[in-house]
Amino acid sequence: MSLPIHIGIVTISDRASQGIYEDQGGPAIRNALEEILSSPWTPIARMIPDDRSTIEATLRDLCDTQNCCLVVTTGGTGPAKRDVTPEATESVCEKILDGFGEQMRAVSLKLVPTAILSRQIAGIRGKSLIVNLPGKPTAIRDCLLAVFPAIPYCLDLLDGPYLTTKDEVVKAFRPKK
Repeated sequence: MSLPIHIGIVTISDRASQGIYEDQGGPAIRNALEEILSSPWTPIARMIPDDRSTIEATLRDLCDTQNCCLVVTTGGTGPAKRDVTPEATESVCEKILDGFGEQMRAVSLKLVPTAILSRQIAGIRGKSLIVNLPGKPTAIRDCLLAVFPAIPYCLDLLDGPYLTTKDEVVKAFRPKK
């Protein structure tokens, strides 16, 4: 019997976490994942401020305690002083996967010239993959679609759950045996 698939969804925003405006990033991640995944999964959502120690603690909890194989964040990837998501992610990861950020920026640059300011990254913590997405809800879907073909195989390599996708939306890449 396989373990349930838990996926962490983290909105990182001072204003959304204070209730100043409605979180649109977390729901955008959930909607994109529902569109992409054919595997049954359970979201574990968090909304936190742009605070490095809070981000680090949340990522550790989702990976180590909640057993999320995948943690997807939105927000805090720009150049502003409070944007510290990549630094927090890097500090809790054993490995950084530079190709994720490169691919997301490449896709985003086709749509908006300011994508070059985005600093999203991805990394490995134990058996978990953490992926930082931009804060703009439309960019969330574009970036997830761009990198998701590699995510199921990455999780395979980490001895994680076997994720399946809806091929008409995203075809997961796995090497031929």
